[in-house]
Amino acid sequence: METDKINIQVQDLANEICRLISGIAGIQDRIDTLNYVRMLLHRVSPLNHQPVDFVAWEKTGHVEGNDYNPNSVAPPEMRLLVTSIEEDGYTMPVVTSPQDGLFRIVDGFHRRQAEIRSQKISAATYGRLPVTFIREAQRGLDNRMASTIRHNRARGSHDIGLMSSIVRELVSVGKSTAWIAKHVGMDMDEILRLKQLTGLAALFAGREFSKSEGEQT
Repeated sequence: METDKINIQVQDLANEICRLISGIAGIQDRIDTLNYVRMLLHRVSPLNHQPVDFVAWEKTGHVEGNDYNPNSVAPPEMRLLVTSIEEDGYTMPVVTSPQDGLFRIVDGFHRRQAEIRSQKISAATYGRLPVTFIREAQRGLDNRMASTIRHNRARGSHDIGLMSSIVRELVSVGKSTAWIAKHVGMDMDEILRLKQLTGLAALFAGREFSKSEGEQT
């Protein structure tokens, strides 16, 4: 059948690509080439709308944290994370947003810190981090903040001070309480408590905290 011929051709081409990549002497050049090939395959993948469809190994120095992450990890848990990656390797990529030649972390800041702290991890990954990229439509600051909080809230607690700073920032760029509730996963009572506890009242002056509040962009 015609499809069988295509599959054989693909297998032959894939084997040739593997042979050529294996012949690249420099490890860093080989990794960059693999990233490029994976990117091309991702473009034709039926699942390319899913960020995890493409995982690239980027240089740690090109992956930067953000200044709003409200998730904190206690020293014992941080040590355990380092041990986990040393023993088990990276089983989850760092979620990033490309920006000006860098990759801003949306989720996975502490996985990056583990690579920085541990020479064993850095040596094993050749100074690279496995990263995925959030969808292009979600790369604005407000959507990145919301995505970071969603990742955090799905698995643990986060710092109330930093959380309030994020809410303050989202309000200052014109996001409604309804938008915050929907995209950050907070209910109105929770937002009200933040307002009361952290002096956000002035930011919400004239805003009605009700579930009927309309969305703002």
